Amino acid sequence: SLPAKLINGGIAGLIGVTCVFPIDLAKTRLQNQQNGQRMYTSMSDCLIKTIRSEGYFGMYRGAAVNLTLVTPEKAIKLAANDFFRHHLSKDGKKLTLLREMLAGCGAGTCQVIVTTPMEMLKIQLQDAGRIAAQKKLMATQAQLSSSVAGAAEPTVETRTTATQITRELLRSKGIAGLYKGLGATLLRDVPFSIVYFPLFANLNKLGQKDPNVKAPFYVSFLSGCVAGSTAAVAVNPCDVIKTRLQSLQRGVNEDTYSGILDCTRKIWQKEGPMAFLKGAYCRALVIAPLFGIAQVVYFIGIAEFLLDMLPKHRA
Repeated sequence: SLPAKLINGGIAGLIGVTCVFPIDLAKTRLQNQQNGQRMYTSMSDCLIKTIRSEGYFGMYRGAAVNLTLVTPEKAIKLAANDFFRHHLSKDGKKLTLLREMLAGCGAGTCQVIVTTPMEMLKIQLQDAGRIAAQKKLMATQAQLSSSVAGAAEPTVETRTTATQITRELLRSKGIAGLYKGLGATLLRDVPFSIVYFPLFANLNKLGQKDPNVKAPFYVSFLSGCVAGSTAAVAVNPCDVIKTRLQSLQRGVNEDTYSGILDCTRKIWQKEGPMAFLKGAYCRALVIAPLFGIAQVVYFIGIAEFLLDMLPKHRA
């Protein structure tokens, strides 16, 4: 049933995001740093420095936005894919690869309604620590090289919240402000879904002994991991562009971008083609367990169990 699918998608998203959010934070910071302003050399270096400067919970900056909006986002993505697969199938026959890709395309297009504002707010909060650390480092270097007597006042980071960012964007740019980077988000999420859903469905079928019986949970988990990481790496260049375009604040001497083509050109010319793979392994590490967990929860059907228990409990 549709309510069960929505509940399953929401629970899957909450569990998955909680498990992998620190890696996602490292991915955002690695993708946003530009040549000459590198604060972190790797994912582990980023996480260690984040804990030292911001504490353990610094790794979860922006998590509240994700946990709030991931439920409708995952619910829309998973339920929409099932919806399109159902309507594209003919008399219950097996879907062709093209129709599976079309179903994934529809799911990816639907989800950006929630994904774009969620990513927009999350990126600002995740990257705030990197920018603050960079400014502090620059101030320290300037202080050491200065011949002026007396210590300069330390730079204090002003922590903003998702609510403050939302109000400011709505006040200055209206609802369009929350959808900055919509084109880049579509460019990432639609191809991701086109690759992910058909690949997962076919991998999952390999573990089904009977077409009418669900595959074992570990098969769904591994299928979700493999399909998710494959799709994540495939669309990572689009994710780098999306992350750069959605960042409202820049570090010292970092480029600004007017659109997808301008961002692509500047990254290619100033940082080289390998810059489009920044954070790729982090993204694979995020997406693999996230979608593995999501598919297990979704296919086990926790919601069906809960909904079935309600009448019994009342009785």
